Amino acid sequence: MAAKTKTNRLQSEIEKCRVEGLWSKAHELIKQFSSKSTGLDYYVHFILGESILEAYSKENPVSDQGSSQTKNQLADAERHLKICIKENGKMHLEATLLQAKIHFYNCSYHSALTLYDNTNLETISVSNSSPRILHIVAEAYAIKGLCLEKLPTSTSSKYKAAEKEEKILSCFEMAGDLALLYLQEKEKTLQSWGSLASNDESDSNIGDILETAIQQSPIYYIKHGELDKGVKRFRDLLSAVESRYTQHLRLTLARQLAEVLLRGVCESNYIPPDPVAKNNNQARRTALSPKKYSSDRVFVPSNESEEALLLLLIAEAVATREAILNQSVEHKEGRLHTFHNATAVYDLLAITLVKRAQFHQLVDSFERAMKFSFEEYHIWHQFANSLICDKQYERGLQVLKECHRQRPKLVIPVLQAAKLCYEHLHKYDEGIEFAKMALEVGDEHPAASRAHVALGIGYSLRAMEMKLKGNRENLHNKALKAFQKAHILDPNDYLSLFHLALQMATLRQIEEAVKYTKLALKYYSDHIHSLHLLVLLLTAQKQYQDAIDLVNAALEEYPDNISLLFTKSKIEEVFYGSDVALNTCRNMMKLWKKLDEINFEESEKSSGHHHQKASLTTDRSQFDRKSQAFLQLNEFQDRDTGSIRAESLAVSHIEQTLSDLASSSIDEGGSQSFSGSRTLRLQGQIWMNLSELYLTLDKVEEAESCLREASSLFPLSHQVAYMIVQTFL
Repeated sequence: MAAKTKTNRLQSEIEKCRVEGLWSKAHELIKQFSSKSTGLDYYVHFILGESILEAYSKENPVSDQGSSQTKNQLADAERHLKICIKENGKMHLEATLLQAKIHFYNCSYHSALTLYDNTNLETISVSNSSPRILHIVAEAYAIKGLCLEKLPTSTSSKYKAAEKEEKILSCFEMAGDLALLYLQEKEKTLQSWGSLASNDESDSNIGDILETAIQQSPIYYIKHGELDKGVKRFRDLLSAVESRYTQHLRLTLARQLAEVLLRGVCESNYIPPDPVAKNNNQARRTALSPKKYSSDRVFVPSNESEEALLLLLIAEAVATREAILNQSVEHKEGRLHTFHNATAVYDLLAITLVKRAQFHQLVDSFERAMKFSFEEYHIWHQFANSLICDKQYERGLQVLKECHRQRPKLVIPVLQAAKLCYEHLHKYDEGIEFAKMALEVGDEHPAASRAHVALGIGYSLRAMEMKLKGNRENLHNKALKAFQKAHILDPNDYLSLFHLALQMATLRQIEEAVKYTKLALKYYSDHIHSLHLLVLLLTAQKQYQDAIDLVNAALEEYPDNISLLFTKSKIEEVFYGSDVALNTCRNMMKLWKKLDEINFEESEKSSGHHHQKASLTTDRSQFDRKSQAFLQLNEFQDRDTGSIRAESLAVSHIEQTLSDLASSSIDEGGSQSFSGSRTLRLQGQIWMNLSELYLTLDKVEEAESCLREASSLFPLSHQVAYMIVQTFL
């Protein structure tokens, strides 16, 4: 009696090991079992064969080419299974299905299919079966589908080919449903045993064969042009109730569906999920179907981008949770695997959020990725880019420094850092140092020309802040040499030619500046900044007719370019008179209002992000207009993108700070950041230009009205104060 009790206990332990996938332990236990019992030889041989096979499949991926080594390693497993089949015990069916798996590993696809036909696979009932039986049968369907897929079609009949494809798809779908049911039942069983997998082995995934089959069913539809059915299959798989064992699979499926939606689905052919149909399918659930979530009161995406974003946020949550933080050598393979999964998700997330201008959300996502991205340059660089897009320039600079530390030979991070220092942080000396770091790669490097351009821009910006003439001239000459060097290294680069021309113009070498500007336009005829510079150079040569013709031609290509309109109004004032210039200036104000409305709407959405759930998507056309608006404002403001400003940079920075402080003290309603935005500075300049034109026409009241508007925007501006004094004199 005691021996029988011990046998039952051992058998129970072995069954637990089978469910948990602890094959080495099962192998050891069955050896004890065989020495203490009789009459269950078929069971002993089955467990020995199963444990050898499953341990092998766990360590070795499926190969399309059978080898003698594979046959030798699996020969012992097949011997044990054949003995079990011969004895025709209770596990005869399971042993036959596992034998077919061995044939599949040996690339004997015909013999594997023959075994499945002999067992009448489609008639096998798995109702109330153990999780292990579910796994074996699910894998059998998967292997049958893979065998059919690998074998060539024996006939040229289209009907037969379609019939074969239907069989393959049916096998993959059945394998997917049974695999999800197996994972759900596995968790339920282990919970009932009170041994919910605490070790790494039992947490392992379902295996390459089943995972491939699950992923293949929707992809098979898509490959055969049935995109809607493929998307529906993805959704069906993802709607299965989650267990701890389905998380990795859910990550893969969510990422794949998001990629399909982003690449293959557009707004016109997008079909949103149907909750009613899901509920009907759930009501028709059979014993072979996995349990699915109810569709009552669920959020239904309205377009493909919204659904893709939801999927990627789910995938990100799983990837972050699955990430291995341990940096020890024994965890290296697992750490790299989870990192690559996470990287794929974050790349897609970046594409989706950038298209919709959701930069703050992207920054939050990359911040969560930092905990498992030690020394991983790709994630760090993406994080830097997201911070820059979100206008967190100081943080972006610090992250770029870390990128440079990780990859000191890469030029892009230091050039980006230099650009940040010049454009937004006004750290010109630091920007020059970054440009010099970029030059360390040598003149043979493809980016050497741009590195010299960056250095020249830094010297030129620094020169504008110098008080002493000698220091200013020295820096201007250094900038000129840097641009000349850039042109020598890449004679066809329009950007180096543009900056060389701009520097020549700064040094009053007008003829040379015209020459290089025309050369820049030869290589890039639509470059807006080169066109603008040539217009200004023509006015410097008093060729007003040519200048007005060129600016009109440029405005035909860029009708909403405010900086070109500014220049046009100034030329018209000289060439045609103030009345014509005034009309152009009024058009500028109308255009500014249009840009301001776009930016105000985006500002409202951005502020709502912190207080309520923001919309996941933004109208694409609106985002495109917003981008164009900021591009123009950047062009009007920034030296390195081609703008030309007469006022001192240092004075303008001080004035901007004081005016923003004054404006914020007037407006306590939360619009401080908006009051100091570039769009308002642009509006102030338009009001100033209008006031000047009205003064030249002796329309003092109109000029005073314009100055009051400018003063309300920038009450501490020295230019506004000067114009007010001029008006009353």
